[in-house]
Amino acid sequence: MDRALFGPAGASTEFSEKCRSSLEMPGYLERMGLDCFEYQCGRGVNIGDEKAAALGRKAQEHNILMSLHSPYFINMSSADPERMAKNLNYILSSAHTCDLMGGDRVVVHCGGLSGMTRRQALDNTIMNISMALGQLEEAGLSHVSLCLETMGKMNVLGDLEEVLEVCSLFGEIVPCIDFGHLNCRSRGGMSTEEHFSALLDRMEELLGAERARAFHGHFSKIEYSKGGEVRHLTFEDETYGPEFEPLGRLLAGRGFMPRIICESAGTQDRDALFMKETYIKYIKDQEEE
Repeated sequence: MDRALFGPAGASTEFSEKCRSSLEMPGYLERMGLDCFEYQCGRGVNIGDEKAAALGRKAQEHNILMSLHSPYFINMSSADPERMAKNLNYILSSAHTCDLMGGDRVVVHCGGLSGMTRRQALDNTIMNISMALGQLEEAGLSHVSLCLETMGKMNVLGDLEEVLEVCSLFGEIVPCIDFGHLNCRSRGGMSTEEHFSALLDRMEELLGAERARAFHGHFSKIEYSKGGEVRHLTFEDETYGPEFEPLGRLLAGRGFMPRIICESAGTQDRDALFMKETYIKYIKDQEEE
């Protein structure tokens, strides 16, 4: 990969109206000119092995790079042994399914605080991530990377520094930088080129240039309140942001090559295409200078 890649999370309204099966997704995205797809298992890993493998064959046929979002109810900050045993099984199941799809990245949420200090929750997360990596290796799935996601609500673990601290401790972990979430946490503080540039600088500082430039990203406009994230919007929103153009210009200019997954509400494929076209324009402008 020598440039950033773009694609949607889950099925858009347009796809659902035009197509009958998720097996049609790779061909649909290739015709649109997109590069990747994030399969959604937020409510559980409910796709069978046979269909997951069939989807993987379709993705390979149509040159679509796959990733998978693990169940939302995973709580990596839990200290309860029984709860964590279940969480680790969910992660193994997610990685197994992602592998069948030909994918290489599984996005994982950090978890809630449940009365703990942020430091206690983070220490638990570090311990549980270590256990998860060990189990992936034992299962022959260490080639599937866990992507720890920055979160949008104030009362959960997962601000930028927390995610980067975990990533700095484990070379196998890929940061999943959700720019909409970070904009919610800061109530509009992830909106300018200076904001985006500072974030990219911080990733390079803590992870090194090579790891930082290949990060996993989520991008969507999201409504927020005092508590953080409220609901995902489309790129037509002009109130909450963030806007992609400042980030796209930086990615092109600084040689970052992430995988950017769009999580817009129903228009995620069209909005992903807008991001790709915007980014390619900045690449061409740079080449002409």
